[in-house]
Amino acid sequence: MRDAVIVEAVRTPIGKRNGFLSEIRAEELAAAPLKELVRRTNLDAAAIDDVIMGCVTQTGEQAVDVARQAALIAGYPVSVPGTTIDRQCGSGQQAIHFAAQAILSGDMDIVVAAGVESMSRVPMGTNQQGVKWNRALLDNYDMVHQGVAAAHIAEKWGISRQKMNDYSFKSHQRAIQAQGKGFFRQQMMPISVKRADGTTAQFCQDEGPRRDTSMEKLNALPDLFTEESGITAGNASQMSDGAAALLIMSADKAKELGFTPRFRILTRSVIGSDPTEMLTGPIEATKKVLKKAGLSMEDIDVFEVNEAFASIPLMWMKELGADEEKVNIDGGAIALGHPLGASGARLMVTMMHTMERLEARFGLQTMCEGLGMANATILERWTGE
Repeated sequence: MRDAVIVEAVRTPIGKRNGFLSEIRAEELAAAPLKELVRRTNLDAAAIDDVIMGCVTQTGEQAVDVARQAALIAGYPVSVPGTTIDRQCGSGQQAIHFAAQAILSGDMDIVVAAGVESMSRVPMGTNQQGVKWNRALLDNYDMVHQGVAAAHIAEKWGISRQKMNDYSFKSHQRAIQAQGKGFFRQQMMPISVKRADGTTAQFCQDEGPRRDTSMEKLNALPDLFTEESGITAGNASQMSDGAAALLIMSADKAKELGFTPRFRILTRSVIGSDPTEMLTGPIEATKKVLKKAGLSMEDIDVFEVNEAFASIPLMWMKELGADEEKVNIDGGAIALGHPLGASGARLMVTMMHTMERLEARFGLQTMCEGLGMANATILERWTGE
């Protein structure tokens, strides 16, 4: 039996849309963590079998296989291929799954799984301009905006606007506390930005957490998408720029090269769910991945559930009975931001470091995805057994 293990993982700081990362081309942003993985491990990049990268808006600077471009920009040998995938918001997490599956099958030994999204330079939806839903699809499904789906979920699960705002405020507070305690420092690489005026600035902290937010400000924000939806700019994820990457190997190859694995990728799941409700998939994906692992919710020490909208983790916790103190311990996408194709990899990097800090054994990550899908992954901290 082969094991797929994570040897190293790193992410960029997450920048607000039109913030400090907006002056970096998307391909260069994608290349940054790829280059950092090699620097941190001193791995001969020629040994990498593939680079698998998630990216949602594959147009402009993110078009023409941004994974391959990023690998070349990062200085990987031309012999290292790259492929770009779109599983909507779960693209970065799906890249990790594909990497693990290639290793477990024996087809590959070393894979870089990554994700990128520059929502400043390649705005969400620009790859859909002029495209209309196919009538064959619309005859069977009501293809609503994700925000409308999030509002329907809040109504169906009895989640009030106040509860969503309370959760959002906590997300910011947790992220700010994690920043203050230096919890993100090791998982993050600094990014140098050459500005339009010729000066260079270095950034090493997420730009999203709002230190000036308050319940009063959150409660004053207008409803979006529908009247009395309860969904506001304050309890939805932020549009952001960022990238992340993980170095994944077979356990035997890691041992051969003298690396100590940090985590075993224990089990994976991906499911389809109702494309109109769209964002409910994490419930069934979680059940499926737990069943495959032979574990229960109580066995999991750390959860990362993507905060696309506050109603999603609240729905998930209500349905599965999760302990909120174990969920998004250092804040989530409402505070840190949601660079679409990068988020699956970013959450994994964060979960790894949280688990190491807490000496946790099992961690579970899940994400809702456009068109009604979800991924879930369980990591086990490596003990060498």
